[in-house]
Amino acid sequence: MIDLNVLPLKGLGNITFGMTMESMTGILGKPAQVEPLVDDDDFNTTVLNYNDQGLSIFFEGAEAPMLSCIESDNKNCMLFGERAFDLSKQDLVALMKKNGFEDLDTSDEEWGEQRISFEDGLIDFYYANDKLTTINWGVLVTEEGKIESI
Repeated sequence: MIDLNVLPLKGLGNITFGMTMESMTGILGKPAQVEPLVDDDDFNTTVLNYNDQGLSIFFEGAEAPMLSCIESDNKNCMLFGERAFDLSKQDLVALMKKNGFEDLDTSDEEWGEQRISFEDGLIDFYYANDKLTTINWGVLVTEEGKIESI
């Protein structure tokens, strides 16, 4: 059973940012799908999709790819002891602020969802019709595969 405790700037349960792909797959096993992404700057990103767990795990870095971002639509995700997908927008914002995250930004995405972001936690919450659909959180990574501090 995977630990679905969302830890801003740290990871998900015992899956931590900075892990190698081999270490992470040792915990979650083989992904359902592997997607290599290459942008204009030749910055390599590989996404491992675990559809049954509602997780996408992102690895970044040209030389030594490391776990840099997690996206989840798993309704059992916990955030600071609360079931994140059961919280209203107002309660989620209050929970983040109570836990020291203050740099709030919101926007309406072109595909129709509303995004609530805490820049100081590098975490985004996506809502459709006032229901949380996805949480995306991570760390900043250099081309060399090192975590940048924010």
